[in-house]
Amino acid sequence: MDRKRATLIGLAAILLWSTMVGLIRSVSEGLGPVGGAAMIYTLSGLLCLVTVGFPDIRRFSPRYLIAGSVLFVSYEICLALSLGYAATRAQAIEVGMVNYLWPSLTIVFAILFNGQKSTLWVIPGLAISLLGVCWVLGGEQGLHLDEITRNIVSSPLSYALAFAGAFIWAAYCTVTSKFAKGQNGITLFVLLTALSLWVKYALSDQPDMVFTLPVVVKLVMCGVALGLGYAAWNIGILHGNVTVLAAVSYFTPVLSAALAAAVLNSPLSFAFWQGALMVCAGSLLCWYATRK
Repeated sequence: MDRKRATLIGLAAILLWSTMVGLIRSVSEGLGPVGGAAMIYTLSGLLCLVTVGFPDIRRFSPRYLIAGSVLFVSYEICLALSLGYAATRAQAIEVGMVNYLWPSLTIVFAILFNGQKSTLWVIPGLAISLLGVCWVLGGEQGLHLDEITRNIVSSPLSYALAFAGAFIWAAYCTVTSKFAKGQNGITLFVLLTALSLWVKYALSDQPDMVFTLPVVVKLVMCGVALGLGYAAWNIGILHGNVTVLAAVSYFTPVLSAALAAAVLNSPLSFAFWQGALMVCAGSLLCWYATRK
C-alpha cells in the first residue's frame, strides 16, 4: 500500500477513536452503563472479525495471550464504565481526560520495563500531564483543591476507573511491545471484552435497555468507530509513517473533548481547554524525551 495513503488511514483511526467518549456516554444513557458497553463491544467485535479477522491463537506466546487479554479487557471495561457511571455529561468528558494520562504513562512504563532510552525531559512531561488533569478536574476555577475534591467525591467510582484504566492501558502497550512479536489479538480481545460485560450484565441488577432511534444510531456509530478504528490503525502502523501517527495521536485529548462536547451538547470551560492542552503538551514532551 502507498505510504501516504496508509498514513491517512491511520489518521482516520485517531479521528474515529476521538468520537468514543461522547458516543459511549450517549449509548450508556439509553442502554445503561453495562448493557450499553456490552452492545458496543459486541458490535465492534463482529466488525473486527470482518475487517481484521480472527487471529491464529496458536501462534501467540502464552504471556501475550494471557497478559494481553486480561489487560485489554480490564482497560476497555474501565473506560466504558467510567464514562457510563459519571454523574453528568460534563463529568463524563472530564473522566475521559483522566483516561488520557495513558500516553505519558506508556512512555514511563517503556523506560522502566522495556529499556527505552530517554532524557530527563520525561519528568516534566509527566508532571505537566498530571497538572493538566488536575486543572481539568478543578472546573472553571482551574487548579483549585476544594473543587477537585468535590468533583471526585461526587462520582468516585467513575474517576477511580478512569485513573486505573490509564495505568492498565500503559501496561497493555508495554506488554504488547515486548511479547506480541508481530501478532495482533485485537479481535479476540474485543470479543472477550463483550463476553465479560454480558456476564456482568447477567449476574448483576441492571436497568432495562431502552432502544430508541437516537440511541441505536449512536450505538452503530460507536461500534463502527471502535471496530474500524482498530483496522485503520493496524494499516497505518504497518504501512504508514509511524512518526507522524505517533505525534498526531498525542493531540487526541483535545480532539476527543471537542467532539464529545458537540455530541453531548455540553459546553466546556476555558479552564478545561487549558488543562486539555497541558495533557497534550506533557504527552508530547514525554515522547520528545525518547526521540533524543
